[in-house]
Amino acid sequence: MKPISDLTFGRRVMALIEDLARHSDEPGRITRLYLSPSHRAAAETTQAMMSAAGLKSHIDALGSVIGRLEGANPDAPALIIGSHIDSVVDAGRYDGNLGVVLGIVVAEALKAEGIVPSCPIEVIAFGDEENARFPTNLSTSYALSGRYNPAWLDGKDAQGVSLRDALATFRGDPEGIAALTRDPARYRGYLEVHIEQGPLLEAEGLSVGIVTAINGATRARATVIGEAGHAGTVPMNMRRDALAAVAEMTLAVERIGAKHPDTVATVGVALVAPGAINVIPARVDFTLDARSPDDAVRHAMVDDIVQECSAIAERRGVAFRFEPFMDSAATPMDQGLMREFERGVKSLDLPVRHLSSGAGHDAVAMASLCPVAMLFVRCKGGVSHNPAESITIEDADIAACVLIETVKKIVTAQS
Repeated sequence: MKPISDLTFGRRVMALIEDLARHSDEPGRITRLYLSPSHRAAAETTQAMMSAAGLKSHIDALGSVIGRLEGANPDAPALIIGSHIDSVVDAGRYDGNLGVVLGIVVAEALKAEGIVPSCPIEVIAFGDEENARFPTNLSTSYALSGRYNPAWLDGKDAQGVSLRDALATFRGDPEGIAALTRDPARYRGYLEVHIEQGPLLEAEGLSVGIVTAINGATRARATVIGEAGHAGTVPMNMRRDALAAVAEMTLAVERIGAKHPDTVATVGVALVAPGAINVIPARVDFTLDARSPDDAVRHAMVDDIVQECSAIAERRGVAFRFEPFMDSAATPMDQGLMREFERGVKSLDLPVRHLSSGAGHDAVAMASLCPVAMLFVRCKGGVSHNPAESITIEDADIAACVLIETVKKIVTAQS
């Protein structure tokens, strides 16, 4: 293992990231939506990177780029390293792309050291993690476990283009989706390295952290109905102000969400009616997003929020309705693979920090195929989904060294 101060791996990571950043559907900023022309260009660039690293590579029926190194025993369960190369609109360079290029750097490092892995290694660049163009859910990674929803093909983007038609333009193959399903017995695990997208590692002065779980999430729509009235004539003590009630409910959501270190709860949307400056609000529709790495804790948190909001509504003389529309279970990381990441971190004399992920990742879908683990990398200010997204060469180098060491331990063990 090269010393951290050498920065060879960090410079290589940054060079590959910059190569991918060239591909965008909009001049002057990075926008690389699933199945767009820039996604095709980035996929072909990624395939060329994989081939140069000694991986046998191809672009599959849904647009994911697959690179494979067979290893000494091609029949042994394979290790997958991956992430995604699609982006949100006006994105940063590192979200997703970092995990893909690190997989390629691992392959290059093994080749440079003359290490023949005991099992196959696959590096995968998924194309539809952000779900920013079509109404899908991690479609390209769920396809590997046979959980692709055929209804996704008929979903349309903002311009009315169906995913099916976009896939044909991309030179994909809807008829080839079923063949993408993998046999779980053929895979020993999936490793994903990703920028943290949060501020904890930076606040604690740490380069990397090991993910314990990807948070489960509850989403709900809520409605409060009061009574409209003239803002100048109805006395304060006789009002049934829906917005004032929701303001109190929002503070309750904030307080309850802060009860546990790893829980969060957010009111992200509030629509006020009738919405006139001189009219007491009669109705407010708002949303709740509640997340936790522990599903039981999350469900209890939501119950507390509903009970408190109901009490506020009763006290203020307004009606309260609560309608959950999503309940996504938490995805715990595999303890064995987490320990391998811990060994990799400790091999560099770095402290081990565990943290949960508040955002979803391809690892959620891959957990339905095989054991999964994730490594987070510090990002400046915790900023993500934004051109200001940034990591240092030093942290990129550390992440590469940790991943290389982790992979070496896994693939040089007896199969």
